[in-house]
Amino acid sequence: MTTPTHTQALRVITDAEDHLAENYNPLPVVVARGEGSWVTDLEGKRYLDLLSAYSALNFGHGHPAILAAAHEQLDRLTLTSRAFQNDRLGLFAEALAALCDKDLVLPMNTGAEAVETGIKVARAWGYRVKGIAPDAATVVVANGNFHGRTTTIVGFSDDPTAHDDFGPYSAGFVSVPFGDAAAIEAAIDENTAAVLIEPIQGEAGVVIPPEGYLRAVREICSTHNVLMIADEIQAGLGRVGTTFACDREGVVPDVYLLGKALGGGILPLSAVVADRDVLGVIRPGEHGSTFGGNPLAAAVGLRVVEMLESGEFQTRAAALGEHLEARLNDLVGSGVTAVRVAGLWAGIDIDPGVGTGREVAEKLLSRGVLVKDTHGQTIRIAPPLVVRATELDWAVEQLRVVLAG
Repeated sequence: MTTPTHTQALRVITDAEDHLAENYNPLPVVVARGEGSWVTDLEGKRYLDLLSAYSALNFGHGHPAILAAAHEQLDRLTLTSRAFQNDRLGLFAEALAALCDKDLVLPMNTGAEAVETGIKVARAWGYRVKGIAPDAATVVVANGNFHGRTTTIVGFSDDPTAHDDFGPYSAGFVSVPFGDAAAIEAAIDENTAAVLIEPIQGEAGVVIPPEGYLRAVREICSTHNVLMIADEIQAGLGRVGTTFACDREGVVPDVYLLGKALGGGILPLSAVVADRDVLGVIRPGEHGSTFGGNPLAAAVGLRVVEMLESGEFQTRAAALGEHLEARLNDLVGSGVTAVRVAGLWAGIDIDPGVGTGREVAEKLLSRGVLVKDTHGQTIRIAPPLVVRATELDWAVEQLRVVLAG
């Protein structure tokens, strides 16, 4: 059998992609292999992956411990549906609940599903526990949010690309400025079931709220008998140098929404985690998923939780994040207008005189560095937590060269 040439292989892939709906505008690179912090394209050119699939690859491409858990489970059992119990799910739920210091876990597949589940739980809690009048429950959200792209979620997005032309939208959401705890308190009334926020807004450009914001939100929610729901889907599981982004202020929300890195970069896995007095409001048959909590995902998720229990990845992200921040701050005033860093997560605002975020991302691509632009002038950096300091230094140097033109 003749091995196709690179040109032939690329033509086949390009022709095949003509059948893809254009819901993404990817950078012009075709990735064929990945290992650790690096990926390789069809020509054999290597790239440093500084996006990590939006934090789904916190442990890098093909981490041996996670692959081993997946391979072992593949040979045993992959799917049962929740119609039956399986021998991995309980162990995963126990470990994840302990990591979160909560009682219960409701497993799903994607981050958007976790958010939708969190909204359902909050409404059910509002009616069945708080005593909100039927169909009157509201949820306070923040401007600039990104919680997914389902029709419910985009209805309370203020991003025109995500929001426009997908209505009519679900009622029951009140949006306030991000980082303004007083605005949250002013929006709360007798019908408020929950406050849903990202501790750090990722899609918005790694926007970090003022110090004390999360503590204030926690106090407000407790005072007014409102659930605090933290969307930690991108920010959580070691990314910012702590297990959860809420840990940066010593805050424990009522509900954690988790995803992305929970699947170890192998498969989709998400979860809603809360205490029994909150998550226990869901009754059999009211919510579910054919693939949610499947044995393969549970085995992988369990291994991810075990890896986080040591604190190694959190410590590494914190130390390397300080190193990265120092290097990036050197670029401010030289093609960069602002830098925001939390652990190994950075938003870099590009001076319009240099170009757009997309143009800078494309130039970095040509130099072997993968990043992603957002909101026109910002690029995001979220390397795998296994990245080396020397690799970060090299990537920042490539950015310096690109900015210098």
